[in-house]
Amino acid sequence: MTLFNRIFYFFVKWFFFICLKIYNRISVEWKGPLPEKNVIVIVNHCSNLDPAIMGAIFPRRLRYLAKEELFGPLIFGGMIRALGAIPVRTQDSQSAGTALRAFLNLLNDGENVLLFPEGGRSLDGNLQPLEGGAALIAMKSGAPVVPVFIAGTFQVMPPGAKWIKPLKISVLLGEAIDTLPYIAEGREGRALLLERFENTLISLEAEISAGDAA
Repeated sequence: MTLFNRIFYFFVKWFFFICLKIYNRISVEWKGPLPEKNVIVIVNHCSNLDPAIMGAIFPRRLRYLAKEELFGPLIFGGMIRALGAIPVRTQDSQSAGTALRAFLNLLNDGENVLLFPEGGRSLDGNLQPLEGGAALIAMKSGAPVVPVFIAGTFQVMPPGAKWIKPLKISVLLGEAIDTLPYIAEGREGRALLLERFENTLISLEAEISAGDAA
């Protein structure tokens, strides 16, 4: 990044974080240390707010693919680009091969990437069955995976909503998952890794729900 882009990134990051802290009383909890090398971050997905939240709370810049229509508004487009969004044409975003190559190139360049393993936003707020893309990218790259569960964004801004409600958001970041043992298992390892992702997100959801209810 250029010096200007770096300054703009930190400005946008802290602007979003302060807004989330004041307006949504966001809480962030880590269950383990962040690996030194670049990582894949997998997150449940209920709202268009999710990428911005991760960009605001994660200590490193996260790169992710976003539909080019989101970049239309000049100010908003510039802000999400600063947080790591990469515009893709709608038809390209539907291509698994295009996404796979894009993410592997980013990881090879030392970037940290953000994936939504459900394949799209949940329309009912519940965790959906995971698709295999995240496990495939993890297996091919060997990057450690940080699982994250975000609670509250479906209530704050569900799909189709135009306004953000002043309700609480909670984020729980789990311990990093080492992908190398699964790579050694070959094709069976990919299925086991996908199962690990799903079970971990379910566990994080239960933990964050218990904490919010306490």
